[in-house]
Amino acid sequence: MKQEGFSNIKTERQGTGYLIFTLGEEEYGIDILKVQEICGYHHVTRIANMPDFIKGITHLRGVIIPIIDLRIKFSQSDVIYDNSTVVIIVMLSQRIIGIVVDAVSDVLTLMPEQICPPPEISTILSAEYLMGLGMLEERMLILVNIEKLLNSQEMALIQDIDD
Repeated sequence: MKQEGFSNIKTERQGTGYLIFTLGEEEYGIDILKVQEICGYHHVTRIANMPDFIKGITHLRGVIIPIIDLRIKFSQSDVIYDNSTVVIIVMLSQRIIGIVVDAVSDVLTLMPEQICPPPEISTILSAEYLMGLGMLEERMLILVNIEKLLNSQEMALIQDIDD
């Protein structure tokens, strides 16, 4: 019986999974491993003296969760809250946070060769948030580095909400 060497074993390439969501007309993606769950947008208790994009807090299964509206954070106009508005519950810097988006469309796996570096142009969306652009057939996905979504001052505000 002939034994196969490790060099003959085929390995599958692995990509990274992204949760795809929309803000306005654009499609964005975040690392699926950061996502805890997806739920509908419902009552949020506003907290005084917070930036506009920090909508407040909500209570979900016994946990108080700060809610951030990405549409406002990314300077989207015409922010509407309706039945399709979704909250993505994510783990961000060891904290559970809800991010409001227009809609969630699907989960996709992108291979490294499908991800281009972010453009070096000034955009509304700060380049520090961008991981790159996902290219998938006719679609271009803006891949967001969710860990860099909030700066240290903004994270301190979130910490104050929890305390």
